[in-house]
Amino acid sequence: MAAAAFRLDPRRSVFGDVVLVVFLLAQLADGLLTSLGLATFGATIEANPIVAWYILTIGAGVAIVGAKLVAVGCALALHVRAMHRTVGVLTILYLAGAVWPWTLVLWP
Repeated sequence: MAAAAFRLDPRRSVFGDVVLVVFLLAQLADGLLTSLGLATFGATIEANPIVAWYILTIGAGVAIVGAKLVAVGCALALHVRAMHRTVGVLTILYLAGAVWPWTLVLWP
């Protein structure tokens, strides 16, 4: 009976799928650009204080992969709950607040 309480919507949302893929690509781009930025400018370039602390504590690779896995996990949870607009807004925020600034810093 517990399985019946949690049912996924059998209808597919093309918008939701596209937004999720763009979100995943934004996370990949942010992770790669963060790694490049850290290699170029050092650990002090990271603007997120939580991620910066993890970078200094456990290392850049583990910190970046961990942060990206948390973001992807949260996006997947939202996607499964059919909260596609929320994932879309988060995608725009990541592109505008993380990917775009990295491109400006790395390629002025």
